[in-house]
Amino acid sequence: MAQNRNHSDIDYVRPVRRIFVGALVLFCLAVFLVWRIDSPRVERFRANLVDRVVPGFEWASVPMAQFAGMIDNFQSYQRIYQQNQDLRRELQQMKAWKEAAVQLEQQNAKLLALNNVRLDPKLTSVSGVVVADSGSPFRQSVLLNVGEHDGVKDGWATMDGLGLVGRISGVGKTTSRVILLTDAASRLPVTIQPSGQRAILAGDNTAAPTLDFIEDLDAIKPGDRVVSSGDGGVFPSGMLVGQLALGPDGRFRVWLAADYEQLEFLRVLRSHRGEVITDTGGLIVPPQPVPEPVPDETAGEGAAPEPGDG
Repeated sequence: MAQNRNHSDIDYVRPVRRIFVGALVLFCLAVFLVWRIDSPRVERFRANLVDRVVPGFEWASVPMAQFAGMIDNFQSYQRIYQQNQDLRRELQQMKAWKEAAVQLEQQNAKLLALNNVRLDPKLTSVSGVVVADSGSPFRQSVLLNVGEHDGVKDGWATMDGLGLVGRISGVGKTTSRVILLTDAASRLPVTIQPSGQRAILAGDNTAAPTLDFIEDLDAIKPGDRVVSSGDGGVFPSGMLVGQLALGPDGRFRVWLAADYEQLEFLRVLRSHRGEVITDTGGLIVPPQPVPEPVPDETAGEGAAPEPGDG
């Protein structure tokens, strides 16, 4: 019985649906024809129809207006989101440009410092670019793009725009190796100012090398200026090395003035051998002046008198 009832309901609904769809189609066609007919009577009919129907559908127009506003707001949100993404990309580009500008500014400052550094006027130099780093924890050295072709020789001092960096140790045709002051094989005679104490700067593969063989520990204090002494004839004297500091192990160390974190340009100082003195006796005893000859007064007493004398 239940199946027969459902079957009869379905048979009843289908004709009603067809009639409703047909009536709706006829109504749409009638509205289309009424709106397309160009006649004064039909025009008045359309105006009266609009005046009667449209005010009653204000409740339906409000949701449509709100829905249209939501669509506009969503499109505006999409535009704002796209603009935000564009601004983010531009901000990333500006950060990259800022980093490049900062690096160029630092590089320019180093070059200016390198050009304005005051050295002995007798010392000439050749500048080079650091092309490689050894990268070894047991050897502190860098490679320069200057070599024998530029007249570079072993033992010459190198410095950046701030202070002494190391010495040339190994020269090729177009490149040369620089042993840094931090290398364990580096030894540099230095002078501690203002006390004038002499010491040896010994590299130990750390950023702050130690000072050995200090003459008087009581005459120095942290913060003193450390310069090269020129002993041994390898490095010129008076070149800035760094600042004296007391390490955590209680030993005196030197905070190097050179920026070892960013070694880009180095200045190789052409050292010239000083005059070698071989006559050491001349330094001990000054040369004696040659005495002038003294006239002999006794030689004239026994001489014969000249003619005509009384």
